[in-house]
Amino acid sequence: MLPLIISLVVIAVLLLLILIANIHIVPQSQAYVVERLGAYHQTWKTGIHWKIPFIERIAKRINLMEQVADFPPQPVITKDNVRMQIDTVVFFQITDCKLYAYGHTMPMTAIENLTATTLRNIIGELELDNTLTSRDIINTKMRAILDEATDPWGIKVNRVELKNIIPPKEIQDAMEKQMKAERERREAILRAEGQKNSAILVAQGDKEAMILQAEAEKQSQILKAEANKEAKIREAEGEAEAILAIQKATAEGIRMINEAAPTESMIALRSLEALEKVADGQSTKIIIPSEIQNVTSLIAGVKEAVVEPSKKSAK
Repeated sequence: MLPLIISLVVIAVLLLLILIANIHIVPQSQAYVVERLGAYHQTWKTGIHWKIPFIERIAKRINLMEQVADFPPQPVITKDNVRMQIDTVVFFQITDCKLYAYGHTMPMTAIENLTATTLRNIIGELELDNTLTSRDIINTKMRAILDEATDPWGIKVNRVELKNIIPPKEIQDAMEKQMKAERERREAILRAEGQKNSAILVAQGDKEAMILQAEAEKQSQILKAEANKEAKIREAEGEAEAILAIQKATAEGIRMINEAAPTESMIALRSLEALEKVADGQSTKIIIPSEIQNVTSLIAGVKEAVVEPSKKSAK
């Protein structure tokens, strides 16, 4: 009885171990291709799965994330017979696990060879200059060709990049000389532009200085003209005030004379005194008023003016 129990326990433990050994957990971004009795059965996605022991087996574990294949440089010849080395980088992703597992025995080797062949065909249609300046066009063409060719293998080519283009040594030297000449030309252009801008700034500064100087001189002339104008106005006002004062004084003198009621004899005497003062001057021409043109009447008038007060005093 005891040996039977032990045997059952051993069998149960073995069955439990077999059961545990056939439990599989598929991680994220992976897939398992399962075969049953040597034929494709199913593809396990992320999660827990149980495999029938001795009947089913995991044929391939596949990474579903985007992958990178960096291939070594490939020799190519351009349309103008220039031999160079180009290495490419292919970004791809497995989209169909069954096709990837059974579509090709060595899919990565097939992609590498297909990349090299496609690259030679495309570069063979381009000249050296176009090859160096048309990377985007080459990448697009290669991606389209590789994606179509790898579709039966369950692979999708997302991008193809030309990593390096290595021309022959003599062409590299010529390119370096050309680049150096181009840099020197650009440097000369920049230097000339700088000198031009500097000259423009200096000319603008001189122009602004001349404008400011002209404005200052203009303002100075305006101020001088205004000062002269103000001086003349004040001088004219002074002369007008002087003339007005003389006229007022003359009018006042006339008024006072009229108020004093001078006699004709007194007026004649004053005229004679005025004539004497005029004669004492440097003028060579004397204008005698019509009232004293008759000298005899003038003397008689003076005499009468002198004698008449004497008679009055004698009386």
